[in-house]
Amino acid sequence: VPVFLFVAAPYIRRYVAGGRCKSTARLEGKVVIITGANTGIGKETARDLARRGKVIIACRDTAKAEAAASEIRAETGNQEVIARKLDLADTKSIREFAERFLAEEKELHILINNAGVMLCPYSKTADGFEMQLGVNHLGHFLLTFLLLERLKQCAPARIVNVSSLAHHGGRIRFHDLHGEKSYNRGLAYCHSKLANVLFTRELARRLQGKFQRQGGLTANALHPGSVYSDLVRHSFIMTWLWKIFSFFLKSPCEGAQTSIYCAVAEELESVTGQYFSDCQPAYVSPRGRDDETAKKLWSVSCELLGIQWD
Repeated sequence: VPVFLFVAAPYIRRYVAGGRCKSTARLEGKVVIITGANTGIGKETARDLARRGKVIIACRDTAKAEAAASEIRAETGNQEVIARKLDLADTKSIREFAERFLAEEKELHILINNAGVMLCPYSKTADGFEMQLGVNHLGHFLLTFLLLERLKQCAPARIVNVSSLAHHGGRIRFHDLHGEKSYNRGLAYCHSKLANVLFTRELARRLQGKFQRQGGLTANALHPGSVYSDLVRHSFIMTWLWKIFSFFLKSPCEGAQTSIYCAVAEELESVTGQYFSDCQPAYVSPRGRDDETAKKLWSVSCELLGIQWD
């Protein structure tokens, strides 16, 4: 068995690594925002895109964000890698980030909603939303709303939402959206990732209806794969399992490939409302294809955030 594993190891690793983004598209004169890009797949996405164009790393921890930006600037030679404060668990911070960005930058071509929390104990955001739904869905929903006009002005442009295979286990529990009646942190994560898929679907539908010119504004979602990162830090068991089975998990660089693909691949220029994994279309759960739930979630999200987004 050890000999077999030794011989098979490179093939296993190649299979685990999954698809790679082969696009060499340049992003000169273009601006990218990536949320949560100080670590994990977000950082690796920023590292790749910084070799192509201007990247803004938007993170809650400004010290870690600046450290990541500094490292990427040194490695790529691109001085246009900028760290900015963005706490997705606080709508005030989201609005401040958007206001500063819109004042400083006249262009925005790619928005990658990458940041996320996973398996955290029950807690609420500054605005009283359940933490995983609040950060993973509502925070990005508001950020996209605030930046949408700038994206439209700079079209062709793309919105990329990092979801997960976990969306298959999710349900949108409108009767208990914030988990006040019952809370399971694993299921709450699944619910939030389903919300990402439904948001992407409804956003794409609305953009197609009102913004149809060729090469307009697209929105797609993706599953990065099972990645060895600190996203599981809130669960001792998952952290332990991740260490034991790390050989069978993607590295953050491998996990970033589908995000990069959705952001730059030439063949996706007019593809919208889709869900990808390993740089190719992937199966969406029946709940993730429910247009009525998507419309209702959109309406409820607007209500919770106090915005009008028609």
